[in-house]
Amino acid sequence: MTEARPEAAAAPAALWERDAELAAVTQAMDVLRQDHASRGSLLVLGGEAGIGKTAVLTETRRIAQAHGCTVWSARGGETVTSVPFNVVRQLLQPALVSLMPDEAREYLGDWYDIAGPALGIAEPGERRADPQGVCDGLVAAVTRLARRYWPLVLLIDDAHWADQETLQWLAAFTESLAEQSVLVVVAHRPGEATGERSRHLRAVAAAASRPTVTLSALTPDATAGLTRATIGEHADAPFCREVWAVTGGNPYETVELLAKVQDSGLEAIEASAAELRALNRSARGRGLVARLEGLGIDATRFAWAAAILGTGISVDLVATLATMRREDAERCAELLGAARILTPADPAVRQTGDGELEFVHPLIATAVYNSIPDALRTAMHGVAAQVVTDSGLGAAAASRHLLEVHPDDDPELVEQLREAAREHLAVGAPEAARRCLERALLEPPEPHVHARVLYELGCATLLTSPVTTIEYLQAALAMPGLDGEVRVDAVYRLSQAQLHNDQLEEAVRTVDAEAARLGPGPARMRLQAVHYMWEGLHAGEEHTPDRSRDLAALAATCTGRDNSERALLILRGFDAMTRGENAEEVVESCDRALVNGRLAPGLGWTDTEWGIELLLMLANAYAYADRLDRADSLYNEALRAYESAGWSGGHLSLAHAYVGLGQRRRGRLQDAERSLRASLRIAERIGRGLPLYWTATCNLVDTLLARGHVAEAWETAERYGFAPPYPSTIVLPDCRSVRGRLLLATGRTEEGVNELEAAEKAALARGHHNPVVAPWGGDLARALAADDPRRAAELAVAVRRQAERFGTDTAIGEAVRVAAFLETGPKAVALHAQAVAYLETSPCAYEHAAARVEYGIAARSAGELRKGLTLARSCGADGLVARALQTLEELD
Repeated sequence: MTEARPEAAAAPAALWERDAELAAVTQAMDVLRQDHASRGSLLVLGGEAGIGKTAVLTETRRIAQAHGCTVWSARGGETVTSVPFNVVRQLLQPALVSLMPDEAREYLGDWYDIAGPALGIAEPGERRADPQGVCDGLVAAVTRLARRYWPLVLLIDDAHWADQETLQWLAAFTESLAEQSVLVVVAHRPGEATGERSRHLRAVAAAASRPTVTLSALTPDATAGLTRATIGEHADAPFCREVWAVTGGNPYETVELLAKVQDSGLEAIEASAAELRALNRSARGRGLVARLEGLGIDATRFAWAAAILGTGISVDLVATLATMRREDAERCAELLGAARILTPADPAVRQTGDGELEFVHPLIATAVYNSIPDALRTAMHGVAAQVVTDSGLGAAAASRHLLEVHPDDDPELVEQLREAAREHLAVGAPEAARRCLERALLEPPEPHVHARVLYELGCATLLTSPVTTIEYLQAALAMPGLDGEVRVDAVYRLSQAQLHNDQLEEAVRTVDAEAARLGPGPARMRLQAVHYMWEGLHAGEEHTPDRSRDLAALAATCTGRDNSERALLILRGFDAMTRGENAEEVVESCDRALVNGRLAPGLGWTDTEWGIELLLMLANAYAYADRLDRADSLYNEALRAYESAGWSGGHLSLAHAYVGLGQRRRGRLQDAERSLRASLRIAERIGRGLPLYWTATCNLVDTLLARGHVAEAWETAERYGFAPPYPSTIVLPDCRSVRGRLLLATGRTEEGVNELEAAEKAALARGHHNPVVAPWGGDLARALAADDPRRAAELAVAVRRQAERFGTDTAIGEAVRVAAFLETGPKAVALHAQAVAYLETSPCAYEHAAARVEYGIAARSAGELRKGLTLARSCGADGLVARALQTLEELD
């Protein structure tokens, strides 16, 4: 037991028997204060209501400040879980208030425009914010502020009532605490959070270096010590024992009960013990409500209004909401303070307005809120929404009250909720936007607005739930009210959601049905382009020559005068590239889609009309047509655009992946590996199995094989599931070809041959005859050279024929390398020399290095080997370096 201290009478009840918890806090603080490079740490406190979590956090603040630490605090609230970024805003207020706007912009740098709107210190941009980007921006913002305010301690109370957006940030931030010099202490009630909030809280707990500390109730001895410290040493043992029995050792209930004992003048002896249960009932639940009602109607109305507001409780706001005079409101505040129901907010704990109030304990706030009659509570939320709006806080701030109002065919309320949804999307809170729009549907909207609300809902859920998006957009399109460009956009977004939900055939039917309704013009052409785009991305589609002929014929009529025509030109170029048609025609088609060599307005990487898929097709067509300068420019432009816009989700993952693909094509293998690992880190948090995940994994395995890191390539494939079944959308380079190459490199020859033969069948079915995109033919020829030389020779001839049809130096040089591998003697040497001649004019440095080394080995030429060795080292191709050095030693 914790012995009674001299200052025990002043000590919070919850600090009795908390020595172990406070020792852990002190130890973590000592580590934090060692130096600026000290590792951060996380402590998680759990326990039932009233068990003393808040008191431990309060003592943590005192200890931290005594040790010279900066402390920021925040608290969740039961009635404000729907307010996005509420808790993280509370947490950062001390730092944000201390910085001038220009200083904050300079200090946060590029993250200012991304995280600033969520924190309420910057106006949102014109485009909807990427939620993952905002989360990353908040992590970066706190990281930078932590360096400025070191040593920094962050305290978050009632995290089970924190908003989803804050918990998403907290999970991401605590995951990176090893790289931060911050102590984070989180208190919550286990089992209270639900849905995504619960998932994020579990992730936070998993990031802690030690298990969650579950606070226990006070023992009978500690309860007796607290009772005597509060009432006096005269309290006898039976009385103290009954205090413990009545409260179960719950510190909050114990304190409230002892306050009641003092107020009632009850004598602390065994004879009075029987009255404790009745006193305890008056301190909580219905007893608390009865006590509140006993203070009078005005005090009750004041407390109800405070509970409705939840946060930012001021006498003026409460007076307005409760429709009472200022002097009456002040009198009620005093009464409620004396009754230990409300108390002045502590500015030392978090930034508060002048005269701001808060409930003494969350249990009291909950009891008061639940005591309001249902109809009156709903009406008060409606008035509160108006009060918040009139105070200039905006539609988003008022929306949490509007969500509680009963549906009543109110067009104005529908518009307020739509505006709130737009504000939520602008700061990166799509879930909050979804709640507003779903509530607007319940009103319901007027007929001419209904389809628009459904459309906006579909757009709001596009990044988070394809299935929900499909439902809303299908319903919107089935109703009158969507016309013109908005309807076409809804059809496009519906098909996009169907694609991401692995319903490609349905996506194609969706755009075809709408295109059939339209007459000739840009709208119809846009949908035709989307049709070809989705078919072009589908890995499972069997090749139909008519499709490519129809696309070529349609593109031939296009001059690039608008984005629909430009899209068709891009799609024609990409289709021709995958089919292995002449590379000059591929480039010519892609060039016609540009305006003065650049992307046209409306076709930028962050524009939503067409999406990322089309532009990646453009860049990839250039990349495999040996126009890597143009491809690299587009890849890097995408990366810059997404980083500056704060898009940290799938778009950024794909940008890193394709920057890596461009680096791999150029032979900058170490740079490629770094970019692809960055892509994979982002893809991991989005979810496995998505096309972007396959793109990152496939290219990383391919790059590691090129480097000669075979064991690492195999480990990567095993770790990230790079094996059948393959995705329904195409991946560049071809997954099966890369998997087959990996199996051969690890000595699994039979499996490798089978995989490459499967790649052959898939490529033929798709009509993909580009030997650079799907390099199965060359690898299969090498694998069969010893056991089936005739088939190997036939494959080599076919690869050469396809390469010459495509016409790039890379394709022909790689085909000649295959032919050289199958020959011996002077003929092999001549072919190796021919491969070098092609590849030294190719932009692909790794393939050039490999050809040089192979030529040097075949010709037994130290000079050629040294040239190949220099190239291999510049590429980071360790396997080639080893081969060249070994042969040079043999020649010496």
